[in-house]
Amino acid sequence: MTIDIDHLSEEELCDLNHRIVERLKFLETMHTHKEMMEFRPGERVCFDPPGRGTQFGTLFKFNKQTVTVVTESGQKWNVSPHLLKKVKEVKSQSQGNVVGIHEKK
Repeated sequence: MTIDIDHLSEEELCDLNHRIVERLKFLETMHTHKEMMEFRPGERVCFDPPGRGTQFGTLFKFNKQTVTVVTESGQKWNVSPHLLKKVKEVKSQSQGNVVGIHEKK
């Protein structure tokens, strides 16, 4: 598909630019919404902010473009959903005392 913009006036080009920007914003919003729907409030998640170690926390709420995560240390972060990973809870199946096993010599 080829679009010839050489014949458009400055006013028409500005209008076209505004329409393109609005369309791109709409597509980004739809993409972000789709990513958000992969998560649920109360779910355990993690993310890797620049210059810090991996942060683990609980998804608290959905915002317009981000989600709010409350970390294990109590900090609130607004994070883009494409930066989040789900954390699987590991349940211990053993009960009782842990006993060390020594090798026979």
